[in-house]
Amino acid sequence: MMGRSHLIIGTGVSLSVLQLAGMPVTAPAVTVALIGSLLPDIDEPNSLLVSRALPNSLIRLLQTILLPTAVFVYFYVHAKPWNLLLAILIALVSFLPSRSLRKVLMFAIGLGLVFYGHAFAPWNLIAGSLLMLCTTLTHRGLTHTLYGTAIWAGLLYSTTQQQGPEIWVAGGTAYAMHLLADSLTNRGIRPLPPLKWRIRANLMSTGTKRGAVVENVCIVLTLILAWIAFSPLFL
Repeated sequence: MMGRSHLIIGTGVSLSVLQLAGMPVTAPAVTVALIGSLLPDIDEPNSLLVSRALPNSLIRLLQTILLPTAVFVYFYVHAKPWNLLLAILIALVSFLPSRSLRKVLMFAIGLGLVFYGHAFAPWNLIAGSLLMLCTTLTHRGLTHTLYGTAIWAGLLYSTTQQQGPEIWVAGGTAYAMHLLADSLTNRGIRPLPPLKWRIRANLMSTGTKRGAVVENVCIVLTLILAWIAFSPLFL
């Protein structure tokens, strides 16, 4: 499914579940639901989540900065021949396509969280490690498994349990809804690797007319569920 469909379905279903279960629909719960609905696609640099977090304007700015940085390293870093090798590496990175540059940025952010983020919050070490790991994964790999769902829900639970269950329930449900939606596609998902068992309903292919119909049906069903859950508040 497309990113916007995941966003609507995952967020809509997870918040409806909170409302129907009598849990408060708080701003933090809405935030993690929005993130969780898109998070499984963090292994795809051009996905909606990653491209919004690291927009093209930032990529162009990085490309603009890297070339002068390479020149500076070559002329002002006195560590020959390492300065030349480092300058060449930086220059080569500046010419990478946007998809690859986003991976480089994701890895750098993860590295920063590992070495410096733990001073602000201990779980940044885990988050940084996972972010770096995601740059090495193929699309619909580890992030599209029950392991990925458990890791995300576990992180939310361990860091927000004192604020109530609605945060980790919303985030975990939104994440799971993404996987459920992808299981409707021709490619499907492998929920428990290394087991080869694949969930694949084969109802749609992204970008096709049939796929658009299935996505729209799922969105309508989500809106109906949201109406059932929230309409009593307005009656």
